[in-house]
Amino acid sequence: MVTFFARKVLFCFLIFIIGLSNSCFASELPTIKVAALEFGTVNWVLQTIKRTQLDKKNGFDLMIHPVANTQAGKIALQANAADIIISDWIWVARQRDNQQTTFSFAPYSSATGGVMVSKQSSMTQLSDLAHKKIGIAGGPLDKNWLLLQALALKQNTHLNTPSNTVFGAPPLLNNLFKQGDVDVLINFWHYNARLKAEGYVELTTTQKIIEKLGVKNHIPMLGYVFRSIWAHNNDLTLNSFLVASQQASLLLCHSDPHWTAILPLTRTNNASAQALLRDGFCKGRITHFSDDDKQAVTRIYSILSEIGGQQLTGPISRLDPDLFWPLPSP
Repeated sequence: MVTFFARKVLFCFLIFIIGLSNSCFASELPTIKVAALEFGTVNWVLQTIKRTQLDKKNGFDLMIHPVANTQAGKIALQANAADIIISDWIWVARQRDNQQTTFSFAPYSSATGGVMVSKQSSMTQLSDLAHKKIGIAGGPLDKNWLLLQALALKQNTHLNTPSNTVFGAPPLLNNLFKQGDVDVLINFWHYNARLKAEGYVELTTTQKIIEKLGVKNHIPMLGYVFRSIWAHNNDLTLNSFLVASQQASLLLCHSDPHWTAILPLTRTNNASAQALLRDGFCKGRITHFSDDDKQAVTRIYSILSEIGGQQLTGPISRLDPDLFWPLPSP
């Protein structure tokens, strides 16, 4: 007959085994490695996923690899040191042509940039920008700049002359703009948000430019980029990550405590700037992506290809819609 003590020992042993099994199971969750800028806006989402354990709840383990710049992220992806990075569909299209490794793109955000003018500026339309000194973040092939040129040409205005364009890093250009060294600034949306909080005026946004070019869709400019073969071999895990990303974005947009938790990542103590950053982030969310949206992106790609030429797109004159990964329902 089994004594009470023996039964107790057996019970404790079983509890130990069950606990060990659960621990082993947890450690066997598939890992997703994401390379991201430490202070990039996507890191708001990634840190929210980790803090709320949305990765574990969705059946994977998220590893965040901070990188110094976007080029470092691309190198990490190409070297298999990361599974996912943030980039645009133009880079994906070029890689699909130039390399044996095929990459895919899952839409993430439509937030891009815009055109800023000073508080006292009398400029109200594109023709007013002609012969003004224009600061441009991202270089001569920046999408915001190319789309602005396309719209200006449509309105019989030519903006691109060597004497009136200044290219530089976003923070540097913001400072030059504040000092009055450039008359007009084309910068990324989160840098523009900081300027708007100080009273500077956004003449137009890239999304509005796209609309005036005849495309009414909510165009995703940035997305999660990954190797296609990895995605097809890990489709359930990838889709779980995409779901977690949408869930985290929803928390940031609808829960003040979750937004407050990532405020240090915004690198501003200005309450107005923080509110504008949150608004811009939430307006840029991509929650669905249809075949019609794909066609809209291909139209924008054709416009960019015409303005930027092969320096931007390489020999790819038409965007392959197969590069887009379908978004799962959250």
